[in-house]
Amino acid sequence: MGSTGELPKTYKGVVYDEPGKVSTKIVDLDMPEPGPGEVLINLTHSGVCHSDLGVMTNRWAGLPAPTQAGQVGGHEGVGKIVKMGPGTETSSVKLGDRVGIKWISAICGSCPACLSGHDGVCFNQKVSGYYTPGTFQQYVLGPANYVTPVPESLPSDAAAPMLCAGVTVYSALRKSSAKSGDWVVLLGAGGGLGHLATQIASRGMSMRVIGIDAGSKEDLVKECGAEVFIDHTKGNAEEEVKKATGGLGAQAVLVLTASNAAYASGMGMLKFGGTLVCVGLPEGDLKGIATAYPQFLVAKAQKIVGVAVGDRREAIETLEFAERGICKTHFRTVKMDELTKVFEEMDRGELKGRVVLDLS
Repeated sequence: MGSTGELPKTYKGVVYDEPGKVSTKIVDLDMPEPGPGEVLINLTHSGVCHSDLGVMTNRWAGLPAPTQAGQVGGHEGVGKIVKMGPGTETSSVKLGDRVGIKWISAICGSCPACLSGHDGVCFNQKVSGYYTPGTFQQYVLGPANYVTPVPESLPSDAAAPMLCAGVTVYSALRKSSAKSGDWVVLLGAGGGLGHLATQIASRGMSMRVIGIDAGSKEDLVKECGAEVFIDHTKGNAEEEVKKATGGLGAQAVLVLTASNAAYASGMGMLKFGGTLVCVGLPEGDLKGIATAYPQFLVAKAQKIVGVAVGDRREAIETLEFAERGICKTHFRTVKMDELTKVFEEMDRGELKGRVVLDLS
């Protein structure tokens, strides 16, 4: 065990004080002690994700239990290790290292998913910000063998959103079957996930991007590398995609927005052999993809895949993209006392890019 010096007995964090509503509260929390295999991290920044909104408001019908009052949210945290727990002497991280906490904050390492390399869907996973203290706080515990090292030259505020939004869309693009030179449609291209997906696809993987979103986000989407932008509020987006792709459709369609309507339109944008990638999680009652007809899937040899978050390797590769300047998060930084207002803005669908909490 070791530490960087004397630590305060309490610190600040943000909790969901009224789950089911858009409401947060700053509270004092007791300093935790790292257990075997754990490290204590002094967080400086945390990204704010649409998933946090779904957890806070209990709008995700697929969650196994409702969020409890007092839950510390957040799952995109970056900070320095300030204390090492027992048994971490030989770990790959050390005191003073800057590391990140992801949506999946800990895994068992021994279930069938983990053993096959799918640690992002570990059967015994701990989810940061949902029944595990999240990253909207100044200190957090994490497993020494699963925190993500942050490249030295990458600023903490820029790194935070990459730990969920960045790695998720990178994993989705990898699983989309699209290759360099292929057309890829991004539904929700101007959002937190979408603007990163646009950059990674166009600049990092040499794909031809069609970005679809509200007209107010056109400049951002094109700036991020989209070859074509389509305003989904005007005309017929499916017809516009077919027009842009010579009548064939796109090799992959990534649904990066929490909209059942977006999923319904996605199938009509695919070419033969194409893949619809499910990322965004609609809120409310569970609904199937309205246009996913087996007859058409069979006739066109199409497929549908789901991507929750990437694995630990993809997280490291995503941060390397950011370090090299291939993708840059468009974000603004706010203090903890502004978090409720951020969620209200997010709930109205008005956010462009991402928001990062300054936890100092």
